[in-house]
Amino acid sequence: MASYKIELSERVRKDFRKIPEHDANRILSEIKALAEEPLPSSSKKLKGEELFRIRIGNYRVIYSIQDEKMIVFVVKVGHCKDVYKP
Repeated sequence: MASYKIELSERVRKDFRKIPEHDANRILSEIKALAEEPLPSSSKKLKGEELFRIRIGNYRVIYSIQDEKMIVFVVKVGHCKDVYKP
């Protein structure tokens, strides 16, 4: 099976500045794993949207999958209390 390409939104790059380095490294490791398995058993589809989320401790990664282009596009990363706010 071919690997997906991981793309991060500009917002995600800014979000990482607010996350402690230890947690950020763990989150990046999980994001990289999405290249091989874009829908791990821990992922959940968000209601009413074509987005998915994975949990990493108290943090969430919100992403979309573009199967035709083989891309996992990470939309948002943040603490669970903030990540779902618009």
